[in-house]
Amino acid sequence: MTLNPDEVDITFSMGDHFNLPLPFWGSAMDGVVDVDFAIAMGRLGGVAVLNLDGVHTRYEDSAPVIRKIAEADRSTVNAVLREAYKEPVKPHLISERIKAIKAAGVTCAVSTVPARAEERADVAQKAGADVYVVQGTVLTARHSSRSYHQLSFEDLVRACEIPVVVGNCVHYETALELMETGIAGILVGVGPGAACTTRGVLGVGVPQVTATADVAAARDEHMRRGGMRVAVITDGGMRIGADVCKAFASGADAVMIGTPLAGSEESASKGFNWGMATPDPNLPRGTRIQVGTKATLREILLGPARVDDGTQNFAGALRSALGVCGAHDIAEFQHVEMVIAPSIVSEGKVFQQAQHVGMGKS
Repeated sequence: MTLNPDEVDITFSMGDHFNLPLPFWGSAMDGVVDVDFAIAMGRLGGVAVLNLDGVHTRYEDSAPVIRKIAEADRSTVNAVLREAYKEPVKPHLISERIKAIKAAGVTCAVSTVPARAEERADVAQKAGADVYVVQGTVLTARHSSRSYHQLSFEDLVRACEIPVVVGNCVHYETALELMETGIAGILVGVGPGAACTTRGVLGVGVPQVTATADVAAARDEHMRRGGMRVAVITDGGMRIGADVCKAFASGADAVMIGTPLAGSEESASKGFNWGMATPDPNLPRGTRIQVGTKATLREILLGPARVDDGTQNFAGALRSALGVCGAHDIAEFQHVEMVIAPSIVSEGKVFQQAQHVGMGKS
């Protein structure tokens, strides 16, 4: 059976009170998400995550800093990044940025590193944040250290009246243990992002389809044991509509995307992106990339697409995929059959490849 794409349901929900018309999250990348971008994405039905450790909470006016990073040449950009992130985060700017987003009447999500999660939770909630994201390269429910305090996710969840989302994770048992702490959502992915170099620097990571399927299986087991449904959010590694659709078919409830949105006219950097760990002074795990300005945010998320390569109208692609597979909603789509077919994108596409059009552009 197939369905009318206009009649399928692609809305997103997390817990009892958090709902979005679109299951799309904007990554907490400084080159993508500033206050204006968060407002623009919120008005389109998604949510963009503001990085509380980024330049937007370090500088009263972050635009010149973003511009300096974007304009730096390849030989000096890492030094420029490190210098920009030496400025300390200012608590009053955290509050001001959140209030500015909420004043526009849209959903506000913010992200923090685990080491600052406890101290910033109250500030973020009082300012009006709707979601609190705690994000690191890899997070686990148990962490051992003799030199600093270990964050307790159970305590953090109890202290927060808003949903807590944590990540990143790629492993079944790790995900299950994190879900048992009471979190509302979990981010999936280690190193798949276009601007991330974690897999090259640390040698760790799992392909996104496998990681998403494993974490989704943990979600299902958690529910079987009587736990609430924890939202699985595939984070990174998606470039075109097909990638987005495969994430949902693998078990995702939502996707978090960065580089595709960096190419929007509304992005903070107007066509550049760099990972959250890129400015690390000891071991950078990312690089600045240039994607160029390609479309409006509306065209990327909702269309209509002006190109034929899958880089625009992600919502339309998802709706059509559900319709073709006969899935009424994302929950049903998560049960479609998947096959391993490396040549599926090139099969029969000899003329597209020769002429560098459609699926032959990359």
